[in-house]
Amino acid sequence: MVNNNNKNLTNEKEVKADSSISTAHNSTIQSKEKEEDIGFKELYEQSLNQLQYGDIARGKVVQITADIVMVDVGWKTEGFIPIRELKDTQGNVNISIGDDIEVFIDKRDSEGNLVLSREKAAKLKVWDDIKNVSDNNITIKGTVVEKVKGGLSVDIGIIAFLPGSQIDIRPIKDLDHFIGQTLDFHILKYDRKRNNVVLSRRSIVAFERESEKKDTLNNIIEGSIIEGVIKNITDYGIFIDLGGIDGLLHVTDISWGRIAKPSEIFHKGEKIAVKILSFDREKERVSLGLKQLHENPWEHISEKYPVGALVQGKVVNLTDYGVFIELETGVEGLVHISEMYWTREIKHPSKVLNVGDTVNVVVLEVNPEAKRVSLSLKQTTANPWEKLKEKYPVGTVVKGLVRNITNFGVFIGIEDGIDGLVHVSDISWKHRVTHPSEYFKKGQELEAVVLNIDVDNEKFSLGIKQIEKNPWEELPQKYAPGSVVTGKITNFTDFGIFVEIEDGIEGLVHISEISQKRVKSSAELYNAGDTVSAVVKSIDVKTKKIRLSIKEMEAPAPIPTPTSNQYINNRENIGSNLAQALADVKIGGQPKG
Repeated sequence: MVNNNNKNLTNEKEVKADSSISTAHNSTIQSKEKEEDIGFKELYEQSLNQLQYGDIARGKVVQITADIVMVDVGWKTEGFIPIRELKDTQGNVNISIGDDIEVFIDKRDSEGNLVLSREKAAKLKVWDDIKNVSDNNITIKGTVVEKVKGGLSVDIGIIAFLPGSQIDIRPIKDLDHFIGQTLDFHILKYDRKRNNVVLSRRSIVAFERESEKKDTLNNIIEGSIIEGVIKNITDYGIFIDLGGIDGLLHVTDISWGRIAKPSEIFHKGEKIAVKILSFDREKERVSLGLKQLHENPWEHISEKYPVGALVQGKVVNLTDYGVFIELETGVEGLVHISEMYWTREIKHPSKVLNVGDTVNVVVLEVNPEAKRVSLSLKQTTANPWEKLKEKYPVGTVVKGLVRNITNFGVFIGIEDGIDGLVHVSDISWKHRVTHPSEYFKKGQELEAVVLNIDVDNEKFSLGIKQIEKNPWEELPQKYAPGSVVTGKITNFTDFGIFVEIEDGIEGLVHISEISQKRVKSSAELYNAGDTVSAVVKSIDVKTKKIRLSIKEMEAPAPIPTPTSNQYINNRENIGSNLAQALADVKIGGQPKG
């Protein structure tokens, strides 16, 4: 750190002293007064012999100009410091005339003026401090200046480097918040020649954390309330720094109500008061609770929200199956999609409601154990199905347009949002309907009879065939058993043939009733469309079944004359059967023994 011009001020003074002595010897006449003056100068200059270029000296500010500051360091002439070295970041000079400051004896300029430096003095002193801090393993203060590759730049009098791995005991992602902070550091290593200093804060943090941890562990009591700082947030909970030790606030202990994502409500670095739920001293695990700071709203939920009560709430969530309504903090109820409207069909609740909407609902059910409340939006208005039942008694003929056709029936619009269903079985008395679309189209106007209105299940049953009288009710009188009917064969099956005796009314001739002869298949005797006559055997109005017989229309087959062998065999069979019967009677009359 010594400048090339560093020469002992003594040499300079010796040259001047020798010159003075030479002058004195060459003078022929010297007065006693002059001799005394020369002796005083020599003594004065000798007093400065201890100062050398490269030394640090204390001097007094004697003058401040726009460009320089003059400082008296005890030599016969003052030295100067460039004004820029004494300005702060705002450009202000924070010294005054008469102040004592430390300066570095730098050099003489081309005009022989003594140049001083405040910066070099400070740097030399910093390196002394750095050596002292490193040798004695003590701390040094520094201010974080900026983020650099791999860590932070710190001003400790000179610019030092703080590696990212030495900032804390745990990895730090966001380094920006350190900028501008003044902190304590240890010196890991330094190289004065290369002007290089490496710092560490890790050991200081570890010591502080361990000290905090001991204090915290000594003061943790289950059931007590403690303040901490949110350190990390996950989907399953929040980690809170209690002071040297972390506690977990599980998501189920955050609120009495439903919490989707803790990160939507809480933020890192935020202070929070929590309750100590449990503490495992050996494993150093702390379970925390936030909801436990408040009374459990579910304890008296049934009294507060009785079934049938009309209450107000706020929409907090919309799903495919319904709407969640917040009745109070920690208490939410579900309005199932089926309980939203009496008659209006909606694909998704978001089509009619938004999060944040305030709505009135009726309490349907409260389950404190399961923490569930069932609500209804539609029951805040009159039930249109009750009015419908009053307006359309059973037997009323109504008109409407076909709104929908399915394989099981036809839906007819009767009121706004209310459709009646004509089941496929109630379309025709006579015809077997495979699919209603064979007979009806959407938008077609139809008449139907009201069969039933089920208010509880919201079902409206209609019938088209009931407009006419049931023709099956007249068939028993019209076709008495034994009467003969004529009709066309409409269908063949393995078990017989169907004969249409009237428009839409068919009877079955079982294969055993087709002919007195043995028949394997009805197709051997008849074709579809053939006209046949048959005897009516029975008519079942309820099941809509008619039994017919063709073979009874045929002449009875002749009874064959039995032969002598048949007679003998019959007698043997009769005798055998009679003997068996008598034996059974005899056995039956004896007591069991």
